[in-house]
Amino acid sequence: MKPSRDIARLIEIMAALRTPGTGCPWDLDQDFASISPYTVEEAYEVADAIARGDKADLRDELGDLLLQVVFHARMAEEEGSFAFPDVVEAITTKLIRRHPHVFGDARDLSPAEVKALWHRIKAEEKADKAADRAAAGLPPREEDEGVLAGVPHGMPALTRAWKLQARASTVGFDWNDARLVLDKIREEIGEVEEALDGGDKAAIHEEIGDLLFAVANLARHADADPEGCLAAANAKFERRFRGIETALAAKGRTAQEASLDEMEALWQAVKQAEKPSM
Repeated sequence: MKPSRDIARLIEIMAALRTPGTGCPWDLDQDFASISPYTVEEAYEVADAIARGDKADLRDELGDLLLQVVFHARMAEEEGSFAFPDVVEAITTKLIRRHPHVFGDARDLSPAEVKALWHRIKAEEKADKAADRAAAGLPPREEDEGVLAGVPHGMPALTRAWKLQARASTVGFDWNDARLVLDKIREEIGEVEEALDGGDKAAIHEEIGDLLFAVANLARHADADPEGCLAAANAKFERRFRGIETALAAKGRTAQEASLDEMEALWQAVKQAEKPSM
């Protein structure tokens, strides 16, 4: 088996890995549920390569993500559900249907008109899926009903909070001022304090969740991506903490050997050094 630029070779390799008796024991032991976390992880690694501007790494990570698609398609083919060509047909059908301004007669649309058309077509697709389920004698899925339908459960929680709130806002269930969300955050902080005083772990978890949900709402009102905001905060923390470690290493010491007061002083020094000089 030799490497190739042809997608067919990747499909062949995946089939070989999943062949009982001659394939890979680990690959044969997997199912949709066990592979799903890897699929999510690979998507994050693609995003990380993009954020770092590393095109060589991006090429490799896109390959890893493509492998996940082929892996799931192979398992589906084995159980007779669908195969990789069906995946390709499904997405090409969707793209053609959702872009009549490119592949059809709806020409010369503005960006706003394209967005409105996209939402109308998606609504039609949703109705068609519901009709197909009804024709098959299946009950409607609860997650497909109502204003909040279609927000995937597998999303990062902050992003999903943002999307749920955005959906609710379409029917007027929303604050009209970001400062009102700040009031809600202060209220939630008070409730976290009460839960901490009470010592009830379940209550503490619930109130922290409410606080994070309110913070995600503030990000939405400020037109900021909460995941992006937190990612930037993570990067800042990493940068500054490594600055502490570098300063300690220059003295022949490690973070494990330093006191909290010493690390706090170094943190403030690193933070001050980041400020632009006037």
